[in-house]
Parts: sequence; structure tokens; C-alpha cells
Amino acid sequence: MSRRSIAHPVLEPIQSFARSKAPIVIALILTLSLVTLAQTKPRARDLGVPFDGTPGVNNAITDVKGVEVGHTTLISGSGKLEIGKGPVRTGVTAIHPRGKTSNDAVFAAWFTLNGNGEMTGTTWVEDSGFLNGPVMITNTHSVGVVRDAVIAWKVKHGTPDMEGYWWSLPVVAETWDGWLNDINGFHVHAEDAFHALDVAHSGPIEEGNVGGGTGMVCNEFKGGIGTSSRVLDAKAGGYTVGVLVQCNYGRRDQLRIAGVPVGKEIPDHPAYGKSDDTGSIIVIVATDAPLIPTQLKRIARRVSLGLGRDGSYSGDGSGDIFLAFSTANPGAVGTKGLHQLTMLPNDSLDPMFLATVQATEEAVVNAMVAAETMTGVDNHEVIAVPHDRLREVLKKYNRLQPGVK
Repeated sequence: MSRRSIAHPVLEPIQSFARSKAPIVIALILTLSLVTLAQTKPRARDLGVPFDGTPGVNNAITDVKGVEVGHTTLISGSGKLEIGKGPVRTGVTAIHPRGKTSNDAVFAAWFTLNGNGEMTGTTWVEDSGFLNGPVMITNTHSVGVVRDAVIAWKVKHGTPDMEGYWWSLPVVAETWDGWLNDINGFHVHAEDAFHALDVAHSGPIEEGNVGGGTGMVCNEFKGGIGTSSRVLDAKAGGYTVGVLVQCNYGRRDQLRIAGVPVGKEIPDHPAYGKSDDTGSIIVIVATDAPLIPTQLKRIARRVSLGLGRDGSYSGDGSGDIFLAFSTANPGAVGTKGLHQLTMLPNDSLDPMFLATVQATEEAVVNAMVAAETMTGVDNHEVIAVPHDRLREVLKKYNRLQPGVK
């Protein structure tokens, strides 16, 4: 199987054709194929999981206009771990705040709930209030190569930043996939980051065992990439809040879905064979509301409350790191003259806070619902949350959404 592969048998003949064509054709075919899968896979709401709030058209971070997301998914090999050979279960996810063709920075802020993890570039985000370029998510030991690849990708595109400098401090975050992936084999290469950046798209987003989330575990079920969004009502401005997670955290016995103790009701076949809160979660929040960095910091903090709804207590070994950005105020980073900005007053932020909590809660569940059972290094198997049993548990607690088959 190709290094740059998609974990779905439907795509194998498509990939075979694509590899014989030019790179632009590969990107187009793989993107269209993945979008088709994203549109047809059941999501949490399709199973009858009830959530509060009104989602956007795609119920995804891409409901914030301009945001694009791309993945490179690397799956190959099986059986005993041979460092440098595999098995490989990893990848890269790219998020462009204003799309891959834009060179306009966005206001941003970050927050760490528990720091046993990494998100590069955040020192300058904290000081400057700006995010200039994409956000990348991968595995723990591939942060360096992905960071360098983003710089190379930006240089290749031949444009300095909005302040005229040929430099970059990329934001690259990670979670650990070593239970399923040959993480010390360094299988993520620069070309994989380039691919994720180049195939990024708007619309429906691929979830589950894709991109940086390929080898991840969530609440000792299979985890990965998940996304959701909320649209505020007109009285609150009609703004959109979108969330994307790479979830790799949590104990089975703490998992709650729609307030129901699903983890205790489905205790079978937990990953790791122990009950430690192993792993981490990266959460990216996007909005089109006109917020400045201090307000975005407050948004990023509210991610913690959404995770708490799903049962996270942010264990000592967990890297829980969040970043929020706003696509409003284009051109704010320019160097000349006075800058006229718009911003919401602080006392108008409550609907934004609530939307962030709601979208975060749902994005994690979407990641688990979309994920599929995976076997990785040394035949470690991580099961997907069983859809039928999830529905049974929700029904038992009178929480199954009426009218959903």
C-alpha cells in the first residue's frame, strides 16, 4: 500500500489510478473521494445522540467561511513492531484559517489546560495576538519535520508574511499514537505535510481514522479527528463557531455522551489494558465573530468545559492544548497607518462561550463515532465505539433522540 494512503477499501482503485497521474490530479481525486466518504459516514446525530445548539450546514469547522482542512493518512504494515518499518498508523492534518491561498494573518490566542504536550509557535501567538499561516496536527515525534515542512511550503509559495518578512514560526500540535503506530520510525515526511496543506478544502470534513488522528485512542475506544459547529441566532449576531479536535485522551469509565455514562455501560475491550488517563487532545476553535486576542483567549478556555461534558478531567499525563482564531478583521496585521478594527463587547460573549462548549462536546463524540476499529503495532487492537450499543445505552437512559432510526 502506498505511504500516502486512505484507510478505506473503497479508495484503493481510486488511489491506484491517481498515483499514475500528476500530483494535482492525485490531490483532486483523493479530496473528492474523502469528501464523499465524509458525507456518507454516520455521525453522532445520525445515531440519535442529542446535542444542544444549532449546527452549521456541515456541522464542521469549515462552516466558518474561509477555513479549509486537509489530511494525509499513512497506513501500512501489520504485526510485530519493527522500528523504522512499521506498522504505520499516523498522518498529518492541516487547517488553513483563511484558505490555502491567503497570506492574511488572523487574530488568535491559545490556552493549555494541562501541558504534557506540544504546540509550537504559541509564544509569538501569545505576544503578537496573531496566527500567520496554517495550524498543523500530527503525532508527538513528527512535530519537527512538520514544522520545517510548513516553512518550506510557505517559501515555495513565494510570498513573505503580511509584515514583509521571510520568516515563519509555524503552529504545530501533537498527540501520541505509539500504541498503534511505529512512532519512533519517523514515517511522517515533509511531502506528507505538503499534501495535507495542498488538499485542504471547505465543506464536509473527513473524521475518525484520518490525518493526524489516524492512530489515536479516545476514552479507550478508537479516536481521531472530529469536528462540529454552532450558529448563533440573529439576536446574538448570527456568528459561527467551529471546532476541530484530535482526540487521544480519557478513561473508559469516565466517558459520558449526552450525560449518559456510556463508558461504564460499554466496558468491553478497553485499550492499553489499564485505566490511566493516557493521551492528549488538541482543539482548534474558529469563528467569524470579530474578537480580539484577549477575547479569543477566553473562548479557548471554554473548550475545557466542553471536554468536561464528555468526561475528561485532564489527567496528569494528558496534553490538553487549545487554540482559537477569528477570521474577522482582515488585514489587521498590516504595518502602515492606523488600523480600524471591529470587536464585540465583552458582555456579548456569552453565546460564543456556550457555542464553544457545545461544539467541543459534539466534535469529540463525532470523532469516536466516525472512527473504525484499528489493529496496529504488536497487534494492539482498539475497538470503535459500537453504534448499536451506543444507541441501546442512550435509549436505556431515555436520551435517544426521537425520530432517528
